[in-house]
Amino acid sequence: MTIQGWILIFAFVGILLALTKPVGLWLFALYEGRRTPLHAVLGPVERGFYKLAGIDPEAEQTWQRYAVHMLIFNVVLLLLTYAVLRLQDVLPLNPLGYAAIGADGAFNTAISFTTNTNWQWYSGEAAMSNLSQMLALTIHNFLSAATGIALAFALFRGFARRQATGIGNFWADVTRVTLYLLLPICVVYGLFLIASGVPQTFAGSVDVATLEGVKQTLGLGPVASQEAIKMLGTNGGGFFNANSAHPFENPTALTNLVQMVSIFLIGMGLTWTFGKAVGDTRQGWAILTAMLCLFLLGTAVTYWAEAAGNPILHGLGVAGGNMEGKEVRFGLAASALFSVVTTAASCGAVNAMHDSFTALGGMIPLLNMQLGEIVVGGVGAGIYGFLLFAILAVFVAGLMVGRTPEYVGKKIEAREVKLAVLAIAVLPLFILGGTALSAVFEAGLAGPLNKGPHGFSEILYAFTSAVANNGSAFAGLTAGTPWYNGLLGVCMWVGRFFVIVPMLAIAGGLAAKKHTPESAGSFSTTGGLWIGLLVGIILILGGLTFLPSLALGPIADHLAMIRGQLF
Repeated sequence: MTIQGWILIFAFVGILLALTKPVGLWLFALYEGRRTPLHAVLGPVERGFYKLAGIDPEAEQTWQRYAVHMLIFNVVLLLLTYAVLRLQDVLPLNPLGYAAIGADGAFNTAISFTTNTNWQWYSGEAAMSNLSQMLALTIHNFLSAATGIALAFALFRGFARRQATGIGNFWADVTRVTLYLLLPICVVYGLFLIASGVPQTFAGSVDVATLEGVKQTLGLGPVASQEAIKMLGTNGGGFFNANSAHPFENPTALTNLVQMVSIFLIGMGLTWTFGKAVGDTRQGWAILTAMLCLFLLGTAVTYWAEAAGNPILHGLGVAGGNMEGKEVRFGLAASALFSVVTTAASCGAVNAMHDSFTALGGMIPLLNMQLGEIVVGGVGAGIYGFLLFAILAVFVAGLMVGRTPEYVGKKIEAREVKLAVLAIAVLPLFILGGTALSAVFEAGLAGPLNKGPHGFSEILYAFTSAVANNGSAFAGLTAGTPWYNGLLGVCMWVGRFFVIVPMLAIAGGLAAKKHTPESAGSFSTTGGLWIGLLVGIILILGGLTFLPSLALGPIADHLAMIRGQLF
């Protein structure tokens, strides 16, 4: 580890803390449906959409109606994506003449991008036409991100409203987030990437001569427009197979920093928005502090593990940290930081190959996802996932002090606790269930490249990434098979929507309750004790649930490395 590496890490956190309130203020304006400076230009577009679609943006929806409209919207997008991929060979903007995507592959990809997972079993530059990249994938990057933010707004209203039946309007929330937040930022972001050297063209490829004088064909396409929303919307699906390790997606140290900042930007802003929505910004800062404690702990472990390197190589006279699978232009610190950032959010973009990390260095990204990616988290999904844990934490606190648990003025009763447990239990059930099936059936065992504990980690990482809607991978796993395409597709759908529906039910129940003022016996949810309890509950639940699987995978892999055992 170096001083320069730690300066990068703390500068990254400092930049984000400076941006948290401004971004939160903008999000709060959208949450309340207030007019913004962009309404002068985009207001007619918004009103035209409502008129064309026959939508009354002021019509409140119950949680059931909000959920049904959200599900219908996403199913329609899934079917559209599936159709585009299956018909890719006969559709335009296919300069390299790529064939249609097979049924199981199109099924997996359609679900992947609908659920904001962006798991990629394929190499984008060798399988997807420009039309597929733009129409089937990039549009999803916007709309799946907007859906996540809209859902967070719905839960905020549940906490903020008093004896209400509605939690907002899904169509108005998605439209406003897309028009006034995601699109404007991505226009500026895309121009910055183009100026930095990221391609934006309809050309399929270009032939160049290498330094050795050999002809090489480089893939091109509309990369910058996809890259911007890929990072801002915590989608993660890259235009190229190497993702943000590819110089056409992430050409400089500056673009690397901006990409990391953009992954966390909206997630951190939403914490401030939540505090403002419930009338006490300290609540938002408390949540953000808990998130950053988990994030910095994970970053420290990953950076230490990668800087320590592999003792087997040290014994052979190869000194230094573990640079396998990393870009020399980014180095250890930026690679370790990126890996924690992308898995602490539901992004999944990578600038280094996680399969090549040391065992403990690779375990932290894995654990981040197993905790539900609530360590800052994806756009919307992070904050509403964190609030589910907050409900459990105040329930535990209520048991300790002998009072009915309360959180931001709402009594947390049996219904909310049961629904929170139901939503949180989805992750271990399908992560461990899918891993177990793949570890015993021949079709699943055909996937891992490595034997022993690392091979098990490759399977475990795949299902963790799918259920947590992350999309990154231990790339040694061959996942483009009917077994993995089908099973991971189901896991991605369950991991997204089987959490969302109970969460919306909680929002509807809370909105109908009256406000309960704080009293002398209330448990404070803004101080250090609350932050410590919240972090402890998250780590204990994650540790108790996933420790056995981690012991079989990365922990056993680390112990084998210390003994000098290779697989």
